Amino acid sequence: MTKLTVHDIKGKETGSVQLPDEIFDVKVNEAVIHQAVVMYLANQRQGNASTKTRGEVSGGGRKPWKQKGTGRARAGSSRSPLWSKGGVVFGPHPREYGYALSKKTRIAALRASLNAKFQAKQLLCVEDIQLTKAKTKEVASILKVFKLHGKILALFDGTKSDVILASRNIPLLSLSCAGDINAYDVMKNKTVLVTKSAIENLLKRIE
Repeated sequence: MTKLTVHDIKGKETGSVQLPDEIFDVKVNEAVIHQAVVMYLANQRQGNASTKTRGEVSGGGRKPWKQKGTGRARAGSSRSPLWSKGGVVFGPHPREYGYALSKKTRIAALRASLNAKFQAKQLLCVEDIQLTKAKTKEVASILKVFKLHGKILALFDGTKSDVILASRNIPLLSLSCAGDINAYDVMKNKTVLVTKSAIENLLKRIE
């Protein structure tokens, strides 16, 4: 079985968590991660871009000039797409971009994303995060112990109000519950910091 080392908040090894080989000892399935990320981003789109066709633009009901005899090209409306202030041809209209993947595919993508972080040595497990006071410097000191930089996703098995208060002023650090994350959340962060209880719950979710 593949093992993930567990540390305390001082950086010392305290044990390990068994990881299933069929998930964490295989090649990363990049294709299914791509599907999940594209689906997530598509579902975030508002889809409210809108343009007017020649029939929707105000004005243009009167023929600009007579059909023949002027020497100019024939024209039936000043709201033609060829004219300034005219309608737009094949422009965007409000639409729904979102779609859904099957639950099986979403779980497979979450498995693959965690595997990618584990193989890149960007999956870090701590015994638990206990703070004496809800102070930003205490959370910052933990990140400093593990030399964490860039975007960091911290996963817990439940809400920790003191950790939330102490970490909200730290840029690039986001908190979440193990039961709420998806492949996009994992991949958009450089490092995933997870408590031992949270990784155990996460393994039950993806098995």
